[in-house]
Amino acid sequence: MTELQPLWIDVRTQEENQARSYPGDRCIPHESIQQLAQEDLDKAQPIYLYCRTGRRSGIAKQDLEGLGFSNVHNAGSFEDMFDQRG
Repeated sequence: MTELQPLWIDVRTQEENQARSYPGDRCIPHESIQQLAQEDLDKAQPIYLYCRTGRRSGIAKQDLEGLGFSNVHNAGSFEDMFDQRG
């Protein structure tokens, strides 16, 4: 069985993401995070969410959990996420 690779998602606005982003991460604003349920994703895939302060990523985490995703993490702010990843 193949280990699922983590999916890192910036839930800030497109404008915030364009000003500063982490290479390779997806940008899905928190109010649109439900679109992940339309994709062919394993609901156990690790998903890490971050934003400017951690508030919007917390909201997006709750939304995804409500849609049945079981391995969702709030990575906090952009700076917190950057520190976690090195």
